[in-house]
Amino acid sequence: MSFSKWIGASIGWSFGGPIGAIIGLALGSVIDAMADGKGGPLLGERQSTNKGRTTYRTQTRQRPQTQSGDFEVSLLVLASVVIKADGKQEQSELDFVRQQFLNMYGKERANNAFKLFKNISKQNVSLRPVCLQIRQMMDHASRLQLMHFLFGIAKADGNVTEAEVKQIYTIAGYLGISSRDYESIKAMFYNSSDNAYKVLEITKSASVDEIKKAYRKMAKKYHPDKVIHLGKEHQKGAEEKFRQVQAAYEQIQKERGF
Repeated sequence: MSFSKWIGASIGWSFGGPIGAIIGLALGSVIDAMADGKGGPLLGERQSTNKGRTTYRTQTRQRPQTQSGDFEVSLLVLASVVIKADGKQEQSELDFVRQQFLNMYGKERANNAFKLFKNISKQNVSLRPVCLQIRQMMDHASRLQLMHFLFGIAKADGNVTEAEVKQIYTIAGYLGISSRDYESIKAMFYNSSDNAYKVLEITKSASVDEIKKAYRKMAKKYHPDKVIHLGKEHQKGAEEKFRQVQAAYEQIQKERGF
């Protein structure tokens, strides 16, 4: 499968704007079919529509549905930023990214994604405009899924550095992720006495009724069906978040005896 066919198959709004420019540079000379005169748009070029989907440049009020490829490209760009946050690229982090791609996409698509990722990571990404494009165009549930993946990368080497946490926190702010949602996802990657409560976005002083209410709310927020539009490959990550919410609730149940 050529890069152009792989990229063009499922990308909508990320063809345009700052993300499109980054991907265009990363593809470089391998962007064969998009520049061979067959009418395919070059990444980063202004375009009015893409197979009936509204693009970043033309979007006004209604947010278009995020395609699997849009999510994938956004993930590649943000992952390249986080993996360099502490000034170095650990092999364990690169291995984590590769393995996650294999789990989600299968070997062929994962190989294409990882090649693109390595080229993106050579660029100096301007984080704010990239995140604002994602915030404008991507639904909230998908943005939460991005955050979960980014923490997974940071934790891949067994140690989340202060620089990585700061970078992910900055990304969360630009993406419009609330501090409560940020702390909830962050808590899924740490072990402490109050992490179960943080996952459910409550405090240790919460009543049993408040705990049950919080669990129902979080189970709904992180339900895999929230990202069903991204395809089965991304629902696996959503299922992991959902299991962590269930585990947090069960831990509190055991501790509080209800």
